[in-house]
Amino acid sequence: MSRIRSRDTKPEIALRKALHRRGFRYRLNARKLPGSPDIVLPKWKAVLFVHGCYWHRHTECPKATTPSSNVEFWERKFQQNVERDARNVRDLIDAGWRVGVVWECAIGREPPPDLVELLEAFITSGKPDRIDFE
Repeated sequence: MSRIRSRDTKPEIALRKALHRRGFRYRLNARKLPGSPDIVLPKWKAVLFVHGCYWHRHTECPKATTPSSNVEFWERKFQQNVERDARNVRDLIDAGWRVGVVWECAIGREPPPDLVELLEAFITSGKPDRIDFE
């Protein structure tokens, strides 16, 4: 578990590169914002979280498995993660930020062009307050 990265994961780096190619400039892991969003786009008042399906419990995703040993501990841990994520999103929206959650399985090794187009539309449109990219 000590080798699990919280920043600069492969899906996150792939998404950042795709956004950079589209001309977006951003800040990374802004500690002053709730949840330290992975990508912060101050010009558009938008943030993006790149969530791993396993740790953040992507509904009905095959990657969101539960270990067979110490099940109680893991269920409690995963529930706390989900609650913390919801609290951070709520706090960001209350502070006037728009929040996009991009799931690891949607990115793959290279983000599909349609995902990048949807992200670009979300970032530049000013709407909605929250959206999930699955």
